[in-house]
Amino acid sequence: MHKETDAVKYNMVEKGNEMMKNEYENKNDSEKEKKEAEQVENKIIEENGQMKLNRNSMKYQIHLLNIIGEIEGHECAPAMTKTTKYEHVLPKLASIEDDEKTDGLLVLLNTVGGDVEAGLAIAEMIASITKPVVTLVLGGGHSIGVPLSVSGNTSFIVPTATMLVHPIRMNGTVIGVKHNYEYIEKMQDRIISFTASHAKISEDKLRNIMFNTSQLAKDVGTVLVGEEAVEAGLIHRVGGIGEAMQCLYDLIKNQKDSMIE
Repeated sequence: MHKETDAVKYNMVEKGNEMMKNEYENKNDSEKEKKEAEQVENKIIEENGQMKLNRNSMKYQIHLLNIIGEIEGHECAPAMTKTTKYEHVLPKLASIEDDEKTDGLLVLLNTVGGDVEAGLAIAEMIASITKPVVTLVLGGGHSIGVPLSVSGNTSFIVPTATMLVHPIRMNGTVIGVKHNYEYIEKMQDRIISFTASHAKISEDKLRNIMFNTSQLAKDVGTVLVGEEAVEAGLIHRVGGIGEAMQCLYDLIKNQKDSMIE
């Protein structure tokens, strides 16, 4: 009888040890998977300046897109230049639109401008996304960064950020013929039309700001700082990351509520 009792106790202890071992291994596996996921996320941030924001109380899945440095076009920028590559951004924007789990997009901008057509392509893609999009200008949103800054549903700028609005600049060989000047003018009109249609500024007012000759000593254009960009009608509101995130939460909630109705 004692032997049978001891055997039962022994089996129970062994079973308990096995359960503890499995629990320990599962915990280690879980921690390992979590660590690997964090490493993948950090690598994506390091390489593309993008990440998922999903730890908010509403459990919204928000994609963060970082547009920094120079907007790189068909030619590669110098190796030491920080760039945003359109061949990386465009497919990602298509993926965001296609992903039913992504609720919204937050775009952070600190760019000096760059390739006009690449910048416009990104701006058009952002503007055509059917999910809520909020843009936030940090540091600067210069040159082709202006249409990028206004491409979302709502735009923000921090008080110390600047926006340099100026006409198109051409690099390389420019052939001095009428056709070339007409092409430049058409490209200029595309930028003005897009920007005005996504901001609270008229095309005539934007053109006056863009071709201003009284502010910059060696250039044509206007520098707008924080509140000035809002007063001009380029940007919707002055605010930082907190205001931008809250606005995006509200836009997502409104969209979800309208889909229920």
